[in-house]
Amino acid sequence: MEKLTAVKGMNDVLPPDSAAVEWLEAKVRALMARYAYRNIRTPIVERTPLFIRGLGEVTDIVEKEMYCFEDRLNGDPLTLRPEATAGVVRAALEHNLLYDGGKRLYYMGPMFRHERPQKGRYRQFDQIGAEALGFAGPEVDAELILMAHALWQEIGLTDVRLELNSLGQVHERLEHRQALIAHLEQHTELLDEDARRRLHSNPLRILDSKNPAMQALVEAAPKLLDFLGVESLAHFRTLTEILQANGVAYTINPRLVRGMDYYNLTVFEFTTDRLGSQGTVCAGGRYDYLFEQLGGKPAPAVGWALGVDRVLALAKGAGLPDVAPQLDAYAIVTDAQALPLVLSTLQTLRAAGVSVQMHTSTGEAMGSMKSQFKRADASGARFALIFGQDEIKARQVTVKPLRDASAAQQLHSLADVTTWATTLQSAA
Repeated sequence: MEKLTAVKGMNDVLPPDSAAVEWLEAKVRALMARYAYRNIRTPIVERTPLFIRGLGEVTDIVEKEMYCFEDRLNGDPLTLRPEATAGVVRAALEHNLLYDGGKRLYYMGPMFRHERPQKGRYRQFDQIGAEALGFAGPEVDAELILMAHALWQEIGLTDVRLELNSLGQVHERLEHRQALIAHLEQHTELLDEDARRRLHSNPLRILDSKNPAMQALVEAAPKLLDFLGVESLAHFRTLTEILQANGVAYTINPRLVRGMDYYNLTVFEFTTDRLGSQGTVCAGGRYDYLFEQLGGKPAPAVGWALGVDRVLALAKGAGLPDVAPQLDAYAIVTDAQALPLVLSTLQTLRAAGVSVQMHTSTGEAMGSMKSQFKRADASGARFALIFGQDEIKARQVTVKPLRDASAAQQLHSLADVTTWATTLQSAA
């Protein structure tokens, strides 16, 4: 039979790499708790119109990258979520989450985009994100940026840069759009195929072009910041003042526009040079009109998302600590007939918080003491729990240190497991 493999660009995460993912998730959960953000979990599959209306019909994601299919039972158009913000807002509308005021939320989970797989960009990839719904002030924009900045410090990332821009409000972008189109139309011979296609449908995205032949043209284009009114400028100024007061360095990038249509006012990216072309580690911004786009009452909102693969790649490059869970003890059993008593003892130890791995038999034979000790050593356990024939007769267990040659082994009674279990935990 043909060997079955994973879908291209959708990768298995195996130990010990999975331990690093759990480590990052634990760091994020603790951070979110300190900032009073609560967990939300939305479906992986949503109705396709959610993303068309939310992200914009002429975005790369909607045009080229979504996994769409038809429900065979009822014909509904469905899509594997390419990002989570639209689903979070849909959930907030469906369940009236903002009835009693704003909500601070965070999520973790897989997203799906049909792209050419490469390092740092896969067809299934995990994101962690934070969304503050119902808050209009720039202090919440700053709070989210400060939270991401605190995460970099916590996990030891030092070469991540913050870039900021403001997209203003709709009427300001319309004035800029007209000036931008006029500028680009004067140089259509310099536009690549993608830019020509976007010229009248989504010209702002042309500013984000990576085509080297267009860089001079893009640099000379009208800057959106020059079209902002008093309120938009005040919002941006307050944000930058808060960042400065907290010692967070940033640069203003007038070409920063982001890839979804729902953004307004603040947009930002944390970037690095250490990941090649996939240099964006975390990105987000304000999206005050998305609630209306999805059929709800107006509500301000702001958020960000980070790519788990990229953050972990940076963390490993910066010297990721050994995050694999360390085993407390490995149980060595010489007689299969003792297994009921041994397993009862191990269950008591586990209930007391001790991590224990038991040697398993091949058929009815448990294997030699020498082979079991080799496995115990290879497991990384700090102690071997020896259930030999003499120990079983005396209803005892020998606890032998495996990582400290100077420490003596000890005998303990099986009748009083919870008392000596703490000695295994204290060594952690």
